[in-house]
Amino acid sequence: MMRRVKPRVLVVDDEMGVRKALQRGLRAEGMDVITAADGPSALRLGQTGSFDVLLLDIMLPGLSGYRVLEQLRAQGVRTPVLLVSAKDGEVDQADGLDLGADGYLVKPFSFVVLVAQVRALLRRAASDGARGPVRIGPLVVDRAIREVRWNDEQVAFSPREFALLEVLVGRAGTVVTKDELLRAVWGDEQAATRNVVEVYIGYVRRKLDVVGAGALVRTVRGHGYLASDADLDEVLAPAGTGVQR
Repeated sequence: MMRRVKPRVLVVDDEMGVRKALQRGLRAEGMDVITAADGPSALRLGQTGSFDVLLLDIMLPGLSGYRVLEQLRAQGVRTPVLLVSAKDGEVDQADGLDLGADGYLVKPFSFVVLVAQVRALLRRAASDGARGPVRIGPLVVDRAIREVRWNDEQVAFSPREFALLEVLVGRAGTVVTKDELLRAVWGDEQAATRNVVEVYIGYVRRKLDVVGAGALVRTVRGHGYLASDADLDEVLAPAGTGVQR
C-alpha cells in the first residue's frame, strides 16, 4: 500500500518561539509544516493554494490576520483557516467567523486542543472536496488525498516534492519563478535557498521519468519552471521563452 503524503499546514505568527514550537509539535503529529512571520508573507503563501490548513494569528505586522483571511476568501481560496488570537471577545470571534474562518482559538491554548481542531479541519476539507484534484494531461495531483497518479498509476512523492509539483500543476501553462516556489514550498525557513528548488525539481523529474512523465516539468531559462503538455510547449517555444527539459 502506497504511503500518502503528509497533510500540509501553514503556521503564521510573528513570535518566532511560537512558530518554532508549533512547527515542532505539528511535525511530531505527522504534518508537514511551513511557517511565516507576517501578514504579506501569509497572503502570498495562502494564495498558492498548496496548504491543507492555515493556522493564522490575527495580530501580524504588515497585514492583520483578518485582512489576510478577507483577501484570500475574496480571491476564492477555500483552504480551511483556524484563527489564533489573544483577543477573546465574542465580537472578535464573530468577526473572524464572518470573514470566512473555519475556527477560532484563543491564546493561551492547549496544544492538544489545537491538534484536534486542525485534524477536524483536515477531515472536513477532505469530505467536502474543498481542494479537489488538479491535472495536466494524464497526470493528476489529488490534493484531497495527497496522491499523484499518471494514467491511474500512483507515483510516490515526499511532502516537499508533492508541494512543488502541486504548485506547478496548479499553475499549468504559467512560468513559476524560483522565488515563488521557494516561498510556496519552504516559507520562511532560513536554510532554504534557490539552489534547493533546483535540487527538488530534479527529484520530481526523476520520479516522473520513471512513469514516462518527466517531460511535463520544463525549465524556462532565466525565468523559472513550467508544467505543460507537449502541445503547449510547441506554442511557447517559437516565442523565444527558452523552454527546455
